[in-house]
Amino acid sequence: MMRAQLRKIAPGALCGMVMAAALATQAMAQGAESILLYQGPDREKRLLEGARKEGQVVIYSAMIVNQALRPLIDSFNKKYPGVRASYWRGDSEDIAAKLAAEARAKNLGVDVVEGTGVGELVIEADLVQPFFTPEIANVPENLRDSRQLWAPTRLSYFSIAYNTRLVPPEKAPKTFEDLLDPQWKGKMSWRIGSSSGTTLFITNLRMAWGEEKAMAYFRKLADQKIVNFGSGSARTLVDRVIAGEYPIALNIFAHHPLISAAKGAPASSQLMDPVATTTATVAIPKGVKRPHAALLLVDYMISKEGQQILSSADYFPVRPDVDPKPELAPVVPQKAGVPQNLVLPESLGKYGDSSEKIFQDLFR
Repeated sequence: MMRAQLRKIAPGALCGMVMAAALATQAMAQGAESILLYQGPDREKRLLEGARKEGQVVIYSAMIVNQALRPLIDSFNKKYPGVRASYWRGDSEDIAAKLAAEARAKNLGVDVVEGTGVGELVIEADLVQPFFTPEIANVPENLRDSRQLWAPTRLSYFSIAYNTRLVPPEKAPKTFEDLLDPQWKGKMSWRIGSSSGTTLFITNLRMAWGEEKAMAYFRKLADQKIVNFGSGSARTLVDRVIAGEYPIALNIFAHHPLISAAKGAPASSQLMDPVATTTATVAIPKGVKRPHAALLLVDYMISKEGQQILSSADYFPVRPDVDPKPELAPVVPQKAGVPQNLVLPESLGKYGDSSEKIFQDLFR
């Protein structure tokens, strides 16, 4: 029916309509790009005015809903009553896939994407565009992206988790070499299908040790018959450890066992040198329909107020002027005195495919 209606329009008029639509789309894109990189003194005023006209902002995030995402969005809505923020929660891979599907359909519903592992996926797929936030000045330089395609929102430190009833603390592995002990054969598990699971574990040691030493270690580790866990999140795997299904889990978020232990669960973490450290990132998609509101939300997430909300929700802030919860300090590498290896999205993007191949060749 649509094709038949188009045939009734004069060729010249149809051409004019197509050109007008193209110009409008181009103007919208240029307008979004202009405000996304704007650094003038009236930036905040322009953002507020534009965001109120746009009326809403949508974020896809990997943060735990009740723990962090909902409190953050509720606080934003209270601060900016003229801009209604809403969210969809998914794992990083799901967020990237959802954004890619919307981009292909040219029906973008999201304005901001956030998560650990999201950055490298959406950058590799060429789905995001540069932006500026003045809040980045409050973030250490080693956590910034020179291309301005992402900004950090929260840090993550990775360790092993173990069930303290099955693995007494004095006998728990303390180093990566300790994982090669025959007593742990068939008793360890790790997450597959996630950039923060097996891919990060392998990439971390390749970056820190070099290819030759890392590959020699991986060949030995393969003999330990690690269980490939692919039916849930990192939190789910920690819960399986607590339930006694697996005595040890590799490369989990180091603070998760501490949170559970505080509630009486038989769980603990053990940092290993080097500690894989990543940053969750926030990015703005190409073709964003609400650029002013998107920037307003990005600014808020990295602001001191936003970071304090994330800290109170058991996340590790990226701003030095916001402290993590004291009870989580034992898994902060600097405080624990354990060397860390910062694995930024570019490194995961660089090593990701080859690290996955190593996993498939040795551990599948």
